[in-house]
Amino acid sequence: MAKVPAPSLLPGLDTAAPPAPGAEGHRGRMRAKLLAAGSEALADYELLEMVLFLALPRRDTKAIAKQMLARFGSFAGVVAAPVTELLRIEGVGDSGAAAVKTVHVAALRLARAEVMERPVLSNWDRLMDYLNAAIARERIEQVRVLYLDTRNRLLADEAQSRGTVNHTPVYPREVVRRALELHATALILVHNHPSGDPTPSAADIAMTREICAAAKALSVAVHDHVIVGNGRWLSFRREGLM
Repeated sequence: MAKVPAPSLLPGLDTAAPPAPGAEGHRGRMRAKLLAAGSEALADYELLEMVLFLALPRRDTKAIAKQMLARFGSFAGVVAAPVTELLRIEGVGDSGAAAVKTVHVAALRLARAEVMERPVLSNWDRLMDYLNAAIARERIEQVRVLYLDTRNRLLADEAQSRGTVNHTPVYPREVVRRALELHATALILVHNHPSGDPTPSAADIAMTREICAAAKALSVAVHDHVIVGNGRWLSFRREGLM
């Protein structure tokens, strides 16, 4: 009797060979280590390995994790990397990139929740942690506006505009119009400098003054303008620039 061929696999399914002998044991030991001792017990490449082997069960995720760290420098650098760049790492694919970005989104939502629970102005350190996680590693400039209620709690964090590596157009009328729509009584301007240096430019200072003037005319307070670099930040209020 002729042998019936095995059914073909669905397109896009990972068709690599099963994990080598001992791989499942290695993964099991890593799971046990994480659950027993917490994340601090794992090196960055091991944590990445765990994220990846949930999405890439038939790949050598240790090798992929080490390639990612070599390219992006740190665990934080990997999870914040653009999808297009993650996909350039051999073996990652859509599944691996989606797993990594899921970690990034989860971290941002956790940090955001911490900020929303308390008045922003008395929770400054957590706000800076959130902003660093959200935009410090962006490759192009973006302006965000934090809209606050009468108790200075966060109503909304919205990207106003995105630009180039060193310039983002901002429209004061749009910033203030959105504040009125949200019934916000105050706001904080935020933007990043992809160079990593948070020193404000003349254009940054001029833009801040224009927004302050437009907001004041409609009784909306501008508490601050924060520029975020890579691991560094600058407050216009603290520097006496507003």
